[in-house]
Amino acid sequence: MKVREVLELLDQAEANVKMAIVAYQTRIFESPYTSWEFTQKSLELQDILDELKTLRKKLESMDPEEEFKGEEVIKALVKLKNLRSHAL
Repeated sequence: MKVREVLELLDQAEANVKMAIVAYQTRIFESPYTSWEFTQKSLELQDILDELKTLRKKLESMDPEEEFKGEEVIKALVKLKNLRSHAL
């Protein structure tokens, strides 16, 4: 997979993580019994988003036509791309 394609996958993954963060943050105020869990999950997702931003910086410094060899990174991005915040 080329770096350009990985960046496109990264765009989709970032969008899904951002939507999931918003979904959890809106649920924080639903109940005092579950607010802690939703707060924790939104913070975990924010950490993931920060890691994606770091990855973006690295990928943007590479040649877009170069082959990307991080199979584990690609698998993680595919999982995040398929993340559905409304199903949480």
